[in-house]
Amino acid sequence: MKEQIKRESIQLFGRKGFKETSIHDIVRSLEVTKGTFYYYFSSKEELLTDIHFEYIDGLVRNIEELSNDKTKNSRDKLVGVVYVMVTKIKQHRSSAKILFREMRHLSAESYTDIAHKRNQVREQVEEIVREGITTKEFRNDLNPPIVTLAILGVINWSYQWFNPEGKYRDEEVAGIFVDMMLRGIES
Repeated sequence: MKEQIKRESIQLFGRKGFKETSIHDIVRSLEVTKGTFYYYFSSKEELLTDIHFEYIDGLVRNIEELSNDKTKNSRDKLVGVVYVMVTKIKQHRSSAKILFREMRHLSAESYTDIAHKRNQVREQVEEIVREGITTKEFRNDLNPPIVTLAILGVINWSYQWFNPEGKYRDEEVAGIFVDMMLRGIES
């Protein structure tokens, strides 16, 4: 039931927003009592925190695994990161939307914990960029922190417009992103 509550809440938060969705809305859509909700979550904020952690923990694990893969060069690691992030947005679009849009509703402690995990993602991607500069796969005049923020900004914003059932598959979107990031748009 806990997973059902989370899944339904993700859909409701994605459609209506966190603040506009009440616990009553959640339990009514599942046809359960408020007691059932409170058995699994002490508050709507705890539920939101749980949704955030589930999304970001998976992302941290995936990127850490890519980052530590000694069989891949920096370019392949970066391609992997972009693909993982775009695919995660495709598979968990509502969760991604909630992660980026509803973070302001977290308690200070939860916000700090989630921000720490988001920083882990940023640091891992930045390390891949630095590694690519060191191995001469990437230009040596790049500013790794700014390049990393640009890469993450491009990918993270796709939750707003990327339609998994649309014209482009996640692999194509990731490929376009990587090509643009590595080769630019100049002819």
